[in-house]
Amino acid sequence: MAASEKAAPARADARRNRELVLRAARTAFEEQGLGVPLGEIARRAGVGTGTVYRHFPSKDALFRATVADRVRLFTDTARDLVDATDPVAVFFRFLASVVRLASRNKALCDALEAAGEGGYEPSPQVERDFAEALGALLKRAQEAGGVRRDVDIDDVLALLVGCLSMEQRRSSSGAPQGRMTTLWCDGLRGGGGVTKLPHRGRERNETRCEVCEEPVPPARTGRPARFCGGACRQRAYRDRARAAHMRGRSVGSG
Repeated sequence: MAASEKAAPARADARRNRELVLRAARTAFEEQGLGVPLGEIARRAGVGTGTVYRHFPSKDALFRATVADRVRLFTDTARDLVDATDPVAVFFRFLASVVRLASRNKALCDALEAAGEGGYEPSPQVERDFAEALGALLKRAQEAGGVRRDVDIDDVLALLVGCLSMEQRRSSSGAPQGRMTTLWCDGLRGGGGVTKLPHRGRERNETRCEVCEEPVPPARTGRPARFCGGACRQRAYRDRARAAHMRGRSVGSG
């Protein structure tokens, strides 16, 4: 038998074993978190501990791989939703579903808690992809007027981790699942009654939108931009038209 014919089944067996290990690890980590013994994962996968080590040099590496897989699923879902016809409802449903699913997954909870303490650094590319996909949903919801304009993706990601922690803490005391998520989402909604957030330090030569006061990207050519996007530009136009109309009525009545 040729060497290539022997190598092909060997590679297929290796791929199958790797998938068995990942599948078993996902379930074990979701149920028990990072504390699950590596031998337990090998037992669930039906392979030896040595086989696990051949594919993943440490339990930490295996843990990171399973968490990254789950985050990729969230990212793919967000990308599929970016062109939805109701961007505001989709944005809030997506946030609620991430918190609900993550709160049932001890691996994700452990990873997020460790990340908040500086002890866990997820794959940079996986993290960037998720932030980019969620940021696209946020931007569309803001443009539709359903999410306050003074929050950015960093705010949303920080609040997401905090909300997950609050859901776990409150649910352990008997509070209904989703109560903290509802309060969080209401804090992100746009409207005239929201409390104005303090601005971050203004950078040198930075221009802010005349409507929402968010930073405006520098113009490449021509006059400096006055608004951060089309939604604020339209709002400013409506406000000017309304003011002109009121002045006209005032002059007419005088």
